[in-house]
Amino acid sequence: MKRVSFQVIEGVDKGRCFLNLETPVTIGREEGNAIRLNDDRVSRFHAKIQEDHGQLVLTDLDSTNGTRVNGETVQLRLMRVGDRINLGRSTLVYGTLEQIKAQIRQLEEEDESGPTEEGDEDVIELQTNPGSDEFDFGDEEGQVDVFRNDPPPLPMRLSPAQAAQLAEVIEFLHRGLADAVSNVQIPLGAEDAKLSISSWQRVQALLTILSQYSRNISEPKSGRDDDE
Repeated sequence: MKRVSFQVIEGVDKGRCFLNLETPVTIGREEGNAIRLNDDRVSRFHAKIQEDHGQLVLTDLDSTNGTRVNGETVQLRLMRVGDRINLGRSTLVYGTLEQIKAQIRQLEEEDESGPTEEGDEDVIELQTNPGSDEFDFGDEEGQVDVFRNDPPPLPMRLSPAQAAQLAEVIEFLHRGLADAVSNVQIPLGAEDAKLSISSWQRVQALLTILSQYSRNISEPKSGRDDDE
């Protein structure tokens, strides 16, 4: 029996992980679902995930607000590690970080990505092939492999006010990144994702904000130079 894992990255249950669940798995807001979400826009029994001939299949259970996988509304969909499932106001990612890392390595080794289409000036292509500069998970100096390197620990023993400030900063950045990639669509079988120029600019804006945060933390006075 196949076991599956899901991580909630958007919604009331954001941050929760459902690990090594035995299929079939149902998702919904009612008791009795293997993945129970506290989302009033999720149906009582919203979707089902089951194994069939070695493949994982998601079925929408005639939910009120529908189910989307990688931006596409679906009734029935084969799943692969890294897929994003949208139900109501909630977003789940299929797989653990280790499984997603293995998926990326496999795609890189197979080098199945096709050439960039010409004439499409309104998109940035995010490719998973080894030649892509956007996703280089190597060990070159200065690069961080988010799958190999553990994230730095959060500061401990913060005052309530400091903890609230930090939570607000993290939520702001998380919300901005989630909004930036929310319109990405990945058709079944595709190896490339396309991000609109406006969304790409949102990502650049977030990187700018992060760089300012980093400088102001390491050099507190630098953030007030313009005011003095």
